[in-house]
Amino acid sequence: MSDCIFCKIITGEISSLKVYENEDVLAILDIAPVNHGHTLIFPKKHFANLEEIPKEDLAELMKVVKKIGKAMKYGMGKHGYNIQVNNDSVAGQVIPHLHFHVIPRSEDDGLELWPQGKYEGEEEIEDVLKMIKRRL
Repeated sequence: MSDCIFCKIITGEISSLKVYENEDVLAILDIAPVNHGHTLIFPKKHFANLEEIPKEDLAELMKVVKKIGKAMKYGMGKHGYNIQVNNDSVAGQVIPHLHFHVIPRSEDDGLELWPQGKYEGEEEIEDVLKMIKRRL
């Protein structure tokens, strides 16, 4: 896709700080990291979101996500890491090219997860469950 920043990084039109690359996947440092080492991992083929990517390509992508997470944890001496994908603009996806964020975490980094809510009873839970299940 000609306007896509990640596609331009893949072709070399835009420079990046490559963490890892193979024939299918590229991993780069995020230039605006949540924590140092925050890495963006994306397929070299353009897929706008998670629904578009074939399962075989997703499997290859996830192998790299796992590899990068493990390298952060043990190479950087971190306690763990978050894996996040923002799927579509309403969920915070800024670049419409599927990508995973892998964010190294330490006990004292100060980051918090989003607030949790609750259902207003069994009927609401059942309604939500039905809406999801009817599309599976």
